[in-house]
Amino acid sequence: VQLQASGGGLVQAGGSLRLSCAASGRTFSYLTLGWFRQALGKEREFVTAISWIGTNTYYADSVRDRFTLSRDNAKNTVYLQMDSLKPEDTAIYYCAATTRHMAVSTATYDSWGQGTLVTVSS
Repeated sequence: VQLQASGGGLVQAGGSLRLSCAASGRTFSYLTLGWFRQALGKEREFVTAISWIGTNTYYADSVRDRFTLSRDNAKNTVYLQMDSLKPEDTAIYYCAATTRHMAVSTATYDSWGQGTLVTVSS
């Protein structure tokens, strides 16, 4: 599967951004699409994931109640709505796909998008 992430940018603290991840190819082979982020000098970390079949979603504690993940099956696209952004949310955000169900480890994802930069100013 090929993944194309978009929607990053510069926003002030407290603001909002919406990221998109469009999938193409053998999307039916993948059970879960996840978002990860990597801040400068830090390891890549799990943010959220959604199942392709059904409506299961899972969020990291750091973003729960501020970020909302949704999908549009007709467009093979998932959307990450990020509200109440904080400077610590600044990172490159990556979408990824896995055949595992609701996985949270980077090691279990085998298809990755190119990343989109989110910068939150204080």
